[in-house]
Amino acid sequence: MTLSDSDVAIIGMACRFPGADSVDRFWDVLGEGRETLTRYTDDELLAAGVPAARLADPRYVKAAQTIPGTDLFDSELFQFTQDEAEILDPQHRVFLECALEALERAGYDPERTDAQIGVYAGAGMNTYLLHNLGERYRAASSVDHYRLMLANDKDFLATRVSYKLNLTGPSVNINTACSTSLVAVHTACLALLGGECDMALVGAVHLNPPGQGYQYQEGMIFSPDGHCRAFDAEARGTVIGSGAGAVVLKRLKEALADGDWIHAVIKGSAINNDGSAKTGYTAPSISGQAAVIADAQDVADVDPETIGYVEAHGTGTSLGDPIEVAALTEAFCDGTDRTGYCALGSVKTNIGHLDTAAGMAGLIKTALMLEHRTLVPSLHFTQPNPDIDFAAGPFFVNTEKTEWKSDTGPLRAGVSSFGIGGTNAHVILQEGPARGQAPHESRPELLVLSARSADALEQAAAALARHLRAHPGLDPAAVAQTLGLGRRAHTHRLVLVAGSTRSAAMALALGDEERVRRGETGREPSTPVLVLTGTGADPADTAELYASVPAYRDAADACAAALGRPGEAEALLAEDGVAAACCHEYALATALTAWGVAPAGLAATGTGLATAAALAEALPLADALALARGTAPVRVAPPRLPVVSPRTGRWMTEDEGRDPAVWTSRVDATASPAALLDGTGRHPVRLTPPDGEPRGLTHLLTLAADQWVLGADLDFAAVHTGRDIRRVPLPTHRFERRRHWVEPGDHTARTEAPAGDRLIARFDPADPQHNVELIRDYLTEAIGKVLGGRHLAAVDTNLFDLGLDSLVLIEVVAKLGEELGFEVPAASFVEFPTIRSFVDNLAELMGLAPGTAPAPRTSRRAQRAAARHTGQA
Repeated sequence: MTLSDSDVAIIGMACRFPGADSVDRFWDVLGEGRETLTRYTDDELLAAGVPAARLADPRYVKAAQTIPGTDLFDSELFQFTQDEAEILDPQHRVFLECALEALERAGYDPERTDAQIGVYAGAGMNTYLLHNLGERYRAASSVDHYRLMLANDKDFLATRVSYKLNLTGPSVNINTACSTSLVAVHTACLALLGGECDMALVGAVHLNPPGQGYQYQEGMIFSPDGHCRAFDAEARGTVIGSGAGAVVLKRLKEALADGDWIHAVIKGSAINNDGSAKTGYTAPSISGQAAVIADAQDVADVDPETIGYVEAHGTGTSLGDPIEVAALTEAFCDGTDRTGYCALGSVKTNIGHLDTAAGMAGLIKTALMLEHRTLVPSLHFTQPNPDIDFAAGPFFVNTEKTEWKSDTGPLRAGVSSFGIGGTNAHVILQEGPARGQAPHESRPELLVLSARSADALEQAAAALARHLRAHPGLDPAAVAQTLGLGRRAHTHRLVLVAGSTRSAAMALALGDEERVRRGETGREPSTPVLVLTGTGADPADTAELYASVPAYRDAADACAAALGRPGEAEALLAEDGVAAACCHEYALATALTAWGVAPAGLAATGTGLATAAALAEALPLADALALARGTAPVRVAPPRLPVVSPRTGRWMTEDEGRDPAVWTSRVDATASPAALLDGTGRHPVRLTPPDGEPRGLTHLLTLAADQWVLGADLDFAAVHTGRDIRRVPLPTHRFERRRHWVEPGDHTARTEAPAGDRLIARFDPADPQHNVELIRDYLTEAIGKVLGGRHLAAVDTNLFDLGLDSLVLIEVVAKLGEELGFEVPAASFVEFPTIRSFVDNLAELMGLAPGTAPAPRTSRRAQRAAARHTGQA
């Protein structure tokens, strides 16, 4: 397969489409030829606010293409307060979750990659602001209006994703109506090829008001019965649906080099506009559509006869379908005179027209067909629209699920998307390069999972077990690498060391407590103290470690060189005696440290003390190995790690650390360091496995696993050093959604309280402390409402750490000022970011603190600046 420098790979995909909350379920819908239309009862529509008179109208279609749960959102994951999440456009919420899923499916955690990731995205019309929030905020303050704008304007979709996911490439909003998705793909490809970013997250979202049908009108785009019959003689329109989709793009050659899973390849794309050469602003144009298709083929440098499928815009209208096929025929017939060879379809017959996200649905569908080498049926086609001359062109409507073959080379397809207003887009896709066989490595792998709650963790484990059972041929190394490198680590953790996907699936499904380790990390994770005993290992185990772990191998090589035996590390490790034992233990500890397990100290017995001396850099490696063989050191440097004294069973003092006699002690006072470490936030880690426990690489991985579940920040890139990194699509984050919704009827406007009801009216002039408590209580209540509960507003917690932003606090301060009739400095929360410190400062400014008078009404920062200016500070 010929590769071009301009090829772009699709390495990750995610979606929430009608009837499909994941890419895998979407493929099920397509393969089964299902329509995902939801039909409503009158009671359901009345409950959603549809007037009874409208329901009585025979033209009202009681159906929709919808997605459930748009009132739900995992606000805590993305660090939104309750108040922020409630006013945030649900389109932004859904797309944020979709964006994270797409990156996880690609196997990338933004925090674990140096890649510049750009965002190119668009959203549909915000009906939530129009129907649910508008009246409620009509009389709101200017700050509230500003916050409402930030939470709901299309302009902030892409940049909000970049901020919340820490993506540092270009962040661009794109909106061209129905062609938004593919225009975003085209723009992102240009950015990738121009070097503006290393990866691009591309997508779109469109949500209709939930639980409602629509009014059919002759001549409009809406179908009279809820079915989209693209290219059929009975076609009368489509259904506008809800959905979101996102893909992750990367330059193909880099994707191949980085071991990415390639769903499909973008060979080329083009966009244009119809201009005014058409019957009206909303009308399509044959010339404009034909030109953009031909341009995309030229950019991709492919002949039309090598394209075996076109995912059409296919809205199922009597006007639009003939124009689209005529344009396709014109573009294709310039390059071939073959007829009836290219399949045609429209995903709108399955899931409706998703407006801004329509092109993304078509792109993901086509990428899946290329990946599975399968054509899926376009629905509701029985006889062609009489205005379409299929016999004269290369197209036929595909109505059956069938194997996709090609006699002209790799499978290729076109995807079209045409926006109202005339912006047209066309993308040429090709199947990805054949995936090479993963190297056969019969070795254990470290599989990690995490979540923000115990329930979510169990769901994640069950989902992974199901996936591994369903895909028994997955490379275990790729699974381990994807989980380690491509997922953010949360507080509830689970880890498993397994030698095969089958073994891993069984252990996860059964909850095997002997193999599956679980833990919950705290704010201050427990840190390890390595317990060293100078014990060696079987030659087979050391050989496995030397071959598999570069950090172990480098440390063993260093020991051999220090003993004057360069290049003989493997032979040294296979020997009996203290030198081999010390070398093994030193290499084991060094590997563990290289993987990110940072020891808080060392405890040693017997010849393990020599290993401790080398690890703590109290002795050069050669001297430490000599110590293990009985040669006392002459001079010792202060250890760089705390070391337990074998004489006292306590931590060495600096003077003890310098004393060579301490390092030659054979007193085993540290045989049980648990008592010394109890309550200190440290725990012992014994490098020698107990009898009957796995050894070699499995033991080293288990040591790392135990530390990870306790909160260690393992460096998974280091864990997999020396291996080809490969990524595979795996189940993604288990969202813990809760309801954030303002009902359309909630028109409670935010009005100013009467003067007699204000906080200042409850002040007691004779009791300043009482007044301070009133202010503190007011602030705690106000901030608790924003956070989602008063219990969350701890008075000594930094409010910015809780996800509050300056706009929220400015509004809180402004309302507090109104309540007090006092100009509260708006920036005070910057210097005093807790409720207690803020109130204490305000009490001083107002003269409420004992022995103080009201301070000038300027901020303390301004006062300090003035003092510096006059030389008083």
